[in-house]
Amino acid sequence: MAKVLLPLAEGFEEVEAVSLIDVMRRGGIEVVVAYLDDEIRGDLVLGANGITIKADVPLKSVIAEDFDMIVLPGGWGGTYALAENERVQNLLREFKAKDKVVGAICAAPFALNSAGVLGDSYTCYPSVEEEIKKDGYRDDMMVVTDGNIMTSRGPGTALCFGLEIVKRLVGVDSYEAVKGGMLLDFCK
Repeated sequence: MAKVLLPLAEGFEEVEAVSLIDVMRRGGIEVVVAYLDDEIRGDLVLGANGITIKADVPLKSVIAEDFDMIVLPGGWGGTYALAENERVQNLLREFKAKDKVVGAICAAPFALNSAGVLGDSYTCYPSVEEEIKKDGYRDDMMVVTDGNIMTSRGPGTALCFGLEIVKRLVGVDSYEAVKGGMLLDFCK
């Protein structure tokens, strides 16, 4: 079974995190939600819109070898925390070095860029590319895959991003089953 690490930091975008977790789990992926070691409430992480999510494990207990992918939800508060967290940044570099899949949505490609792992072609929330200051921004696609780096635009593309992750890690049959079951015909 494919296994994905999803780190949460205070200020994360709830729609993105929950959508990604839900779609990936429906697709047969084990998703482990990790909280940053310095979170005030421990395993309870407060999102950008006042919704609290209970994480599964502290990030300090995570071993990269146990996972096939790491994916970061957006939200500027959470993104800045992920970009400034040494453990997250080291994990991103380790996943890339080991040819594992790395993903980010909305503002979170900023954290990938901070780690030096953002692909040559990427997408993100409009205006975040100005913060990233790197060529290769694509505003014409919901999901951009550049080798093992996957990025997506924002809350409205989270379901489609989750589906692309399912397709990548589990296969087309699972992708089609989840897509059909969730009536996600708009995801291409």
